[in-house]
Amino acid sequence: MVKLGVNLDHVATIRQQRYTPYPDMLTAIKISEESGADSITMHLREDRRHIQFEDIKIARKNIKTKLNLEMAATEEMCVIANQIKPDFICIVPEKRQELTTEGGLDVKKYFSKIKNVVSELSESNAVISLFIEPDIEIIGLAKDLDVGAIELHTGKYAEAKNEDKKYYLDKIKTASDYANDIALVVNAGHGLDYTNVKEVARIDNIHELNIGHSIIAESIFLGLSEAIKKMKNLIESSK
Repeated sequence: MVKLGVNLDHVATIRQQRYTPYPDMLTAIKISEESGADSITMHLREDRRHIQFEDIKIARKNIKTKLNLEMAATEEMCVIANQIKPDFICIVPEKRQELTTEGGLDVKKYFSKIKNVVSELSESNAVISLFIEPDIEIIGLAKDLDVGAIELHTGKYAEAKNEDKKYYLDKIKTASDYANDIALVVNAGHGLDYTNVKEVARIDNIHELNIGHSIIAESIFLGLSEAIKKMKNLIESSK
């Protein structure tokens, strides 16, 4: 069964808009886990626009499932990750001017830099993954970097219309099959919502889907618990 990782970045986004102590991150973590989240994802960005270091510390101390830390390939983040010791670390590209992560890592261009970061993260004892496009060549390079997992960027599929949607879905299928063949754990995420998640959840070899924005948006109307349960039910009923 495909697992659901719940990204809580946008709980922090709401809080940071007014620098209030609410919504409380610990409460969000507890509700998420009680409602079926198999892991909790947090992206500690360099500009600290939403998740703060204190959120990561609280998460590590209290999470009963798994903590997935998303981070840029920087020295500062390596130090933090080795200190916090999350269960999973996903290295993602990061630009200060972007609204959200816009695409996968340019593994080809930054191969040496990523290799050094992966080596530095060995102290964390976490499973390291790379957030990448569903591309065979890039997946091969990820394997060469000796990471244990990848997260396929589903944003182009999520944004596509009509026949383009099938094209990008097929790319994800092909990529997940190839990654599985070379012994990489395959996760996926970005742009997934209640209207498009089932098609991705049906793909063989997908281990976990990481979803945040659409769940937090739906929680405005349903509450966080029901929003997570609704997404979990869609994933579980997809096969």
